[in-house]
Amino acid sequence: MGKTLVLTEKPSVGREIAKILNCNQKGNGCFMGSKYIVVWALGHLVTLADPESYDEKYKTWRMEDLPMLPVKMDLVVMKETSKQFGVVKNFMKSPEIDDLIIATDAGREGELVARWIMKKAGWRKPVKRLWISSLTERAIKEGFNNLKPGRDYETLYAAAECRAEADWLVGLNVTRALTCKYNAQLSAGRVQTPTLAMVVERENEIRQFVPKDYWSINALTNGFELRWQDKNGQTRLFDKTKADILVAKVNGQTGEVVEVTKEAKKELPPLAYDLTELQRDANRKYGFSAKTTSSVMQQLYENHKLVTYPRTDSRHISEDIVPTLPERLKSIALGPYVDLARSILRNKLILTKRFVDGSKVSDHHAIIPTEQPPTLSRLSSEELKIYDLIIKRFLAVLSPAFEYEQTLVKVVIKGELFTAKSKIVKLKGWRKVYEGQGHFDDESENGEGEAEQTLPEIRKGDSLKNLSIKLTIGKTKPPARHTEATLLSAMEHPGKLIDDRKLREAMDQSHGLGTPATRAEIIEKLFNSFYMNRQGKEIIPTSKGIQLIGLVPPELKSPELTAKWEQQLTEISKGRANSQAFLTGMRGYATQLVSTVISSAQTFKHDNLTRTKCPECGKFLLQVKGKKGEMYVCQDRECGYRKGISQTSNARCPECHKKMEIKGDGENKLFTCVCGHREKLSAFTKRRETEKGTMNKREVGSFLQNQNEGKLINTALADALAKLKK
Repeated sequence: MGKTLVLTEKPSVGREIAKILNCNQKGNGCFMGSKYIVVWALGHLVTLADPESYDEKYKTWRMEDLPMLPVKMDLVVMKETSKQFGVVKNFMKSPEIDDLIIATDAGREGELVARWIMKKAGWRKPVKRLWISSLTERAIKEGFNNLKPGRDYETLYAAAECRAEADWLVGLNVTRALTCKYNAQLSAGRVQTPTLAMVVERENEIRQFVPKDYWSINALTNGFELRWQDKNGQTRLFDKTKADILVAKVNGQTGEVVEVTKEAKKELPPLAYDLTELQRDANRKYGFSAKTTSSVMQQLYENHKLVTYPRTDSRHISEDIVPTLPERLKSIALGPYVDLARSILRNKLILTKRFVDGSKVSDHHAIIPTEQPPTLSRLSSEELKIYDLIIKRFLAVLSPAFEYEQTLVKVVIKGELFTAKSKIVKLKGWRKVYEGQGHFDDESENGEGEAEQTLPEIRKGDSLKNLSIKLTIGKTKPPARHTEATLLSAMEHPGKLIDDRKLREAMDQSHGLGTPATRAEIIEKLFNSFYMNRQGKEIIPTSKGIQLIGLVPPELKSPELTAKWEQQLTEISKGRANSQAFLTGMRGYATQLVSTVISSAQTFKHDNLTRTKCPECGKFLLQVKGKKGEMYVCQDRECGYRKGISQTSNARCPECHKKMEIKGDGENKLFTCVCGHREKLSAFTKRRETEKGTMNKREVGSFLQNQNEGKLINTALADALAKLKK
């Protein structure tokens, strides 16, 4: 009897599965046992072929060769990982292998990783699918006891392949068209371009914004404050004369309490985390980029096995998970969570459709802890922060509603209405989980809500005398710049930007722009392509990014395109739409986009051009801001020369304590700060020696080398230089 081949996506997962399947013999790129052989990919081992593999002429980028529309898309083995592909292929061709279990990540991209390897290796034997949501020993064993037929996932594979081919057809053609037309390194794609367009649009709104003065009228009495409002509930007055007339009218007058309403209110717990919501909160609370949160989550899922599958777009769990909840709660009843977890376990679990709703679970349920007890001391500070967010959200979801009594007081002064509100907490409920740290709800638009205050005992018909009337002035604020948190929200729900109602609804039902698995990469790609920069938490488009949005065909900027695609891809994954018809449409679309670029009369201007010539080709270099500092990049895409000219250091300025930049080479290195402070490497070394008394040239050299390599160091020197806090 032959053996079963198990194909995983990464070596770390392969190792875990091999342990459980008793594959204890380590081979070259595999683990072997009596019944199973476990092999792994390294992410994608196979990808779509580059244009030049279809025709030599595509090696040179020329407008007249566009659009590139291969009749059939070819797959090629990736050079960097060809050795591992060879290992997997040899096992797939081996007569001792009877069947295959796909154990790559249980999602659209994971399916593609496996299917492309199988297609390239020529696999023809039976296939089964392992579909699990966590990597604990129990979950893997249960998954192997409930393997699914491979054919159940054929349509998911078809959708994944369509997505990849469509991105090739549109992205590569438009990128080449833009680059050739404007002789600049410009790229575009169906997801990255509408995402960038949202950042540029917000920047335009800010630049065009003209602040207006407004006035509000408050009345103070008996230690509490009332605010004036008009018939529509508006509290702002944009006419100073009208405001003055109102103040004169109510000044020195007596107010009559016309209404006192007390209302019992409930605030339900938040929904559980999906990846995008977790990335939002991590950005808001800790300033983590979406990519950092994704990487940390992968560690918590794969290495520590403390959380369920991270790349999910669902915020609910299905009914079959409910029996496992008590054990998950017991596993986290330690350290800072012990009291909260025990109190939930003591009472009956509160489970409603807000948490348990199988109809709202797609490929994977919401992110929740596994039943594996954590060793908190093994987690890095970043892992602890993300784990803490997940545990607290899990505890909040299983807690009762927050209950309070709200009192609304309405007072009439000379015919004008003034109001005040107060809140008395009756049951802390889920808010107890976030006590002492504030709960970060979605950012309020303007922070103009009425202040909650403590009101004295007050009844209808009471008269309020000796009122102190106060007129305050304010200015309207421009919309806030996008942060990664708000950009993720906009990518997830871009429907509000679409006019067509049906499409808007489709967008709300679909993944929006990108998927939870890809959004972080898309945002990072826009930074790395110098289309936008980070300034603190804010995202600001560069001149290159703003110009690109002016140059790309209008339909490529709109989220409508992605709405249509996601709608069709979802239908393909459910077996309700034809993949060939979809790809035929994409070919036509790519042709149309190329024509639009060719016929454009617009121009592109490098406004970051320096007078420094490229040592390779002699053209003037561009000065751009990279992730680690400023760099020179050759304007000629085919030359590709780039050189760092300065980098952000972890060393703090002695004057203003901001991070300094390092410029120059060798002994000529110079530390500079935005406040104007400058010091040579020798002076920097001397100052640090004086401050610490322990530093020497070798240590400073080591610091600079680590700085160059982008490493974070955790030594006494790092404390001295950087007081690093990550």
